Amino acid sequence: MTVARRHGAGWEARAALPVGDPAGMVAGLLAGGDALALGLDLPLGLPRAWAAGRREAGFPAFLRGLYRFPGFLHVNDGLETVSPDRPFYPARGIRGMTRAAHAAALGLSGPHELSRLCDRATAERPAGAPLFWTLGANQTGKAAIAAWGGWLGPALAAGAPYRLWPFEGPLRALLAPGRAVLAETYPAEAMRQLGIRLQGSKRAQGVRLESAPALRAAMARLGVSACPALERAIASGFGQDAAGEDRLDSLLGLLCVISVLEGARPDFIPDDPWVRRWEGWVLGQTALPRPSAPASAAPYPEGPGGHDLTQSLP
Repeated sequence: MTVARRHGAGWEARAALPVGDPAGMVAGLLAGGDALALGLDLPLGLPRAWAAGRREAGFPAFLRGLYRFPGFLHVNDGLETVSPDRPFYPARGIRGMTRAAHAAALGLSGPHELSRLCDRATAERPAGAPLFWTLGANQTGKAAIAAWGGWLGPALAAGAPYRLWPFEGPLRALLAPGRAVLAETYPAEAMRQLGIRLQGSKRAQGVRLESAPALRAAMARLGVSACPALERAIASGFGQDAAGEDRLDSLLGLLCVISVLEGARPDFIPDDPWVRRWEGWVLGQTALPRPSAPASAAPYPEGPGGHDLTQSLP
């Protein structure tokens, strides 16, 4: 997580730290009675085609009642056990896996129904991975499983002072002393919003190092100053270890949240009841998806499962 606090007309950002226990992290940040805007690099919402069969009022109510459906977060080994009540798949790579077969096992009409509106390709970026997919470097299913089951569901059921954007209203309207407002951020989307372009993969320290001038420029526009430790991290390309990419993503998410709070980006929410009740949206995103392509039996990408741990970004 990367934390920034408002000081006068600007913000002071600290260097990234491990999240630890998410509930304890949020409680600690709220202990002083401040209002907290928390960006999360994980899905907040469910596809409308799947949600059409639910009786809850929307996604927040679904999370509060998640404890009643313990099998929902189980990752299926094969399609024979996939169902609307156990949608996450697969536990390991299987040659010939297709989105069409996964969609059919869930009772959906085609692979396009696996994705939320905000996951689909726009004119500005390619599509993200479908929510229920749990294999490969770009999947987000395991982050959802970890966060929903290990933190958000239990916390909301216990009455934690959280509000979920955009389901419960605009970002600034939800902020209140002693309350955390949670919003979904997406690092690649945040880079586009901030005007940062990388010449290569952000997994490489050298590429991250080359982003330093653009990062500093974005921070200056938003009135964000870096503490000495964060400035050293930026100047070093966020370190040589594998967590360097996570530290960069954490800062990108933080700047995304601040850009909306400062009015540099609109608090855009599509005028779509499914988005506002079930699917959610990516903070700061204004581009709507391209028209859905015809359903196909396109194969899922194969490869080692990657668990992209939650990036909590106050």
